[in-house]
Amino acid sequence: MSEIITAAVATLQEKISGGFDGSAKFEIEGEGAILIDDAGVRAAADGEEADVTLTADADTFQQILSGDLNPTSAFMGGQLRLDGDMGTAMKLGGLLG
Repeated sequence: MSEIITAAVATLQEKISGGFDGSAKFEIEGEGAILIDDAGVRAAADGEEADVTLTADADTFQQILSGDLNPTSAFMGGQLRLDGDMGTAMKLGGLLG
């Protein structure tokens, strides 16, 4: 598992301490994926599905986690791609933003 995934899992665990209603997967290009669901936050195994999948490069993802980049702005600017349920993505964005 990459250092970026390990650090991101720890950061997201702090931000989403009570679990998440639904499931979301962050795919970080060239690094791996993170799954967020009612069980918590963890590195995603190959092929794990989620209600929504958000894809970005490592720099964009780190900016979102640090609060330097709003997830909605990243999506509107084409830095963050979304596949799946927009409502779930917005709920997650509210927790991160």
